[in-house]
Amino acid sequence: MIRIAMVSFAHMHAWSYASCLKMLPDVELSGIFDENTTRGRKMSKIFQTKYYSKIDKLLEEDIDAVIVCSENAKHKYHTVLAAKSGKHILCEKPIATTIEDAQEMIDTCKLNKVKLMIAFPCRYGSPTIRVKQMIDAGSIGKIIAIKGTNHGMMPGDWFINRKLSGGGAVIDHTVHVVDLMRWITKKEVKSVYAEIDTLFYKFKIDDSATLSMELEDDIFATLDPSWSRPLKSAPFWGDVSMKFVGTDGTIEMNLFGQKFDLYNNDRIKAEWVYWGDNIDLGLIKSFVNCIKNNSEPEITGYDGLKSLEVALAAYKSAKLLKPVRLPLQAKK
Repeated sequence: MIRIAMVSFAHMHAWSYASCLKMLPDVELSGIFDENTTRGRKMSKIFQTKYYSKIDKLLEEDIDAVIVCSENAKHKYHTVLAAKSGKHILCEKPIATTIEDAQEMIDTCKLNKVKLMIAFPCRYGSPTIRVKQMIDAGSIGKIIAIKGTNHGMMPGDWFINRKLSGGGAVIDHTVHVVDLMRWITKKEVKSVYAEIDTLFYKFKIDDSATLSMELEDDIFATLDPSWSRPLKSAPFWGDVSMKFVGTDGTIEMNLFGQKFDLYNNDRIKAEWVYWGDNIDLGLIKSFVNCIKNNSEPEITGYDGLKSLEVALAAYKSAKLLKPVRLPLQAKK
């Protein structure tokens, strides 16, 4: 039996991850820590497990691993504590809000011989897996260009508090698609140029952007990570789409295209009801398997760092009004 605890329900994905843990017969959800006492007690009651108001008390327990779903800026603190306690870690994306914090997380996990996996569940959708298989097989020849989107609704709450989030739509959504680009092409991003703005909401954090990237092997890529889906009228929370242009053809992918169109007077608006893969379950199964098999996580801390690096380079590029070369240098 693998015993896994939740560290915070600040991020909305925590609910899904905890639900996935409950689905697996060889896994026990062994506790919940949350700084927010009301939220923590509520979640522990829903998921029928013990609530801890202090993380050190949770980490003293006989558990194998934790899933960190705290605010972005707290990822390093919670991950480092867990690693020093000998617990394996699945950390919500982005890995951190700075290169320095991300590197410290990686180094601490390595020093304490625990696994660090980053939550990029988009890798576990059938469309992305099939696209990778086709590209690996050379179905469209050499990749020339990639167009990506990760549109979404504005999440509000701490996501629009820069001290906790590290930024707005760019840091929130860029990392998912950049991870897919790196994973599918096996190429690193060499430079980033970004136009970033606040167009949809009246707060001082980015909600819209366009990134242009140069990858190794002369691949050109663009990405729109904007919070551009209206909160009240959009039929679905957002999308993850990619188009790959090769010398011998093109492939288009819509990760959440497996859906029904629902028209219901009680709901007032049209809705898309998703019936496709449970990508979060794929992520959780992968994390559990790497613990069981004592194998390297499929999505490493380094993967998390490289995706974060692109988001941070985008912010730097928008400020400087010019492309930014990678890798970024960590601050001394």
